[in-house]
Amino acid sequence: MLSGGYERGPCVRQAGTNLPKVGRYNRAVVLDQIQLADGISRVEIAQHTGLTPQTVSGIVRRLLDEGIVREDGASRGATGGKPRTTLRVNADAGSAVGLHFDPVELSCTVVDLLGRPLVVKKRPTHPGIDPAQVVKDMAELVADVLAETGVARDRVLGLGLATPGPIDVAQGVIVGAPQLSGWTRVPVQHMLSEATGLPVTLDNDATAAAVGERWSGAGRGVANFAYFFLGTGIGGGLILNHQVYRGGSLNAGEFGHSSVLPDGPLCYCGNRGCLEGLVNPTAIVAEVHRRLAAGPHPDSALARTFAEDPGAVDHAAVRVAAAAGDPVAAAVIDETAHHVASVAVDIANFIDVDLIVLGGHGIQHVESRYVDTVAAALASRPLARHIRVVEVEASPLGTDAAVVGSAALVLHATYSPQLSALVGTTVTPA
Repeated sequence: MLSGGYERGPCVRQAGTNLPKVGRYNRAVVLDQIQLADGISRVEIAQHTGLTPQTVSGIVRRLLDEGIVREDGASRGATGGKPRTTLRVNADAGSAVGLHFDPVELSCTVVDLLGRPLVVKKRPTHPGIDPAQVVKDMAELVADVLAETGVARDRVLGLGLATPGPIDVAQGVIVGAPQLSGWTRVPVQHMLSEATGLPVTLDNDATAAAVGERWSGAGRGVANFAYFFLGTGIGGGLILNHQVYRGGSLNAGEFGHSSVLPDGPLCYCGNRGCLEGLVNPTAIVAEVHRRLAAGPHPDSALARTFAEDPGAVDHAAVRVAAAAGDPVAAAVIDETAHHVASVAVDIANFIDVDLIVLGGHGIQHVESRYVDTVAAALASRPLARHIRVVEVEASPLGTDAAVVGSAALVLHATYSPQLSALVGTTVTPA
């Protein structure tokens, strides 16, 4: 027992490495360069990675033999000289399946090796549905997507599953997502693998979306960025030094539980004024209804809709109205964007990222309002703003960020350089 009553838990020690691990890591580094550049020579790979030309040539030769990389013509370097063969990822060499389990919707896709979705299919989920039925629905959706694309299962590298957190990644378990009543320590990874016959990679939906951005979205080639996932809940993902940052329990990035109003409403997590409690779809709709009911709002088309049928003023209607300039809807959306901006400023101060990406179906149609508000805050409030201003982008993957990201989990685990694999850790009792 340490002073102050704190008992130390297991001791995590850095483990060494060996030559086979170095070889696998270097292979991933080379492939990563080819994937990010979408057209690069062996000489350029050696220059960017610090590997010797001989090492690069040997790795590329094996990648060509495996069909993962292809040669695509030749070009001369900036200084002229002998033409250099251009290398690209062979996008058709394999596929990955992705599933996003949102409390209100299941989404499924198949992507090629460049992370490009071949098809996206969705179906609603129903409140209170039990885990066994959800897994059955997932397996049926996977079968439908594979059938529609004509991708054979033996060409599928694996299945990525993105779910709400918190999750126990090591055990493949959903611990107890607050929006999912009855989902307590559900072994969804094992259940889905049994149902589909595919190896399953499980991760938090916001982390999966961040991986998708890193693979084929706004985060391509960006060393440090944060991703805000605005959906049924609010989550986040972090890429630091080109690596996915998951934290000690593998649940880092819970941006939705940053307290932005100390005297705000009580959140299910135990804090008050959490971002998620203020900007989730239910909260936004409730605030719009409150303002419309207080009336009058002669300039608001949404007010006329509300007078005829309050139920028609749902989250989608609010976003569409805000995009069209409705004063009530726009005011509420702008207020929620300011709350998001406050957390974005905290992240910029705490972690010093280069980019913040905003995505998820919760900002569909109003992406620009969120981006503009967050950008203005990042230009004026972080301490390091006079050195450089953190950039803000709306996700180019849009509402499909989490499902594309879930498939990218498989690609990332298979092909991207993982420092955790090169320098392992061992856990021993204190």
